[in-house]
Amino acid sequence: MEHVKNRWLIAASAVGIHISIGSVYAWSVYTKPLMNQFQWGLKEVSFTFSIAILFLGLSAAFLGHFVEKHGPRKSGTLAACFFGVGTVGAGLAVNLGSLPLLYLCYGVLGGIGLGVGYITPVSTLVKWFPDRRGLATGLAIMGFGFASLIFSPIEAKLISTVGIANTFFILGIIFFILMFSSARYLAPPPQGWLPEGFKQKVESGEKKLAVDLSELTANEAVKTRRFYLLWLMLFINVTCGIAILAVASPMAQEIARMTPATAAAMVGLMGLFNGMGRIGWASFSDYIGRPNTYTAFFAIQLVAFFILPSISNALFFQLLIFLIMTCYGGGFASIPAYIGDLFGKKQLGAIHGYILTAWAAAGLAGPIFASWVRETVNSYSLIMYIFAGMFVVALAISLLIRLDIARLRAKLEARAQA
Repeated sequence: MEHVKNRWLIAASAVGIHISIGSVYAWSVYTKPLMNQFQWGLKEVSFTFSIAILFLGLSAAFLGHFVEKHGPRKSGTLAACFFGVGTVGAGLAVNLGSLPLLYLCYGVLGGIGLGVGYITPVSTLVKWFPDRRGLATGLAIMGFGFASLIFSPIEAKLISTVGIANTFFILGIIFFILMFSSARYLAPPPQGWLPEGFKQKVESGEKKLAVDLSELTANEAVKTRRFYLLWLMLFINVTCGIAILAVASPMAQEIARMTPATAAAMVGLMGLFNGMGRIGWASFSDYIGRPNTYTAFFAIQLVAFFILPSISNALFFQLLIFLIMTCYGGGFASIPAYIGDLFGKKQLGAIHGYILTAWAAAGLAGPIFASWVRETVNSYSLIMYIFAGMFVVALAISLLIRLDIARLRAKLEARAQA
């Protein structure tokens, strides 16, 4: 009899990979120490992070087929090698004082590890959790969101005690071991497997096994309208969320008259709500459905962005920012389950990789756009109103995609009755 792995340990392995690669969100901890040690400018140091996010999106898109063909164990091992070597290489770049080598190691190699590692566990998790698809993907992607809270203080402590280069060396080895060991446990479930308890309920007719609306390959998926509607929804959600992350502190000081220290504390808490939104919204989507979840994201943020410029009360301002952050994180965590609903599990990882190019594009567009508007009109208020307008478009798209879903459901029902 075939030994069946524990699906919660599969989920823990996915979290192990995502917590490691999510440390990229703590990059700002290195910024000032690198600037002080080498007299590099802020833009030069920050560009390392931008390269990493760009290669995250590119590698997720181009290596999605590798993940599907070779499985999560091999692709997880590949991610461990790239991210581990990239982080250790960043330490070598610091020892040599070479900015181009830092770009190559942490930006390019580390970025490839980020992209492959991000999509590796997703399609496997969806197969292990047919009863709670949103919860499963939310758990892993929550790890990515919470990583900066875990690693920021660790990195700061290591930099002050052993130096920047040794911090990269130590963490590179830790990330490699954690990701490599997590990848060794990852595997898809046996064909036709269902979790105990849920299986009995399905057999007795008490529960219905969710039927995906189609079973498409990645190349077939990109030829459909619903793929581009999903891409646009993620792009708008991420563009506005990343822009808020980039300007949160100065905006809070300008609009709500918060002190620099209070604004900095708010930025720290934003990471917590980002992570909580990932697990909370993704789990909730199992009950209300992915279409309703995304419509809720956009309706909430449309109102929040519209009223944000007029909020001078610091507490209310922060509550709105935290609410926006839950929607930002929830958008990332719910998208793999939505892809599964619309395109099936056949090549979910590869389709997810293609969709994540929206993240790479938004990562470049959001902060640049927010900074440009701020410098042009000398106000954050206009940015918020423009984002509110973008969420009107996103809300319309979230309703438009339901027409495609209704059409697919009608086809499925017609086929079942034939």
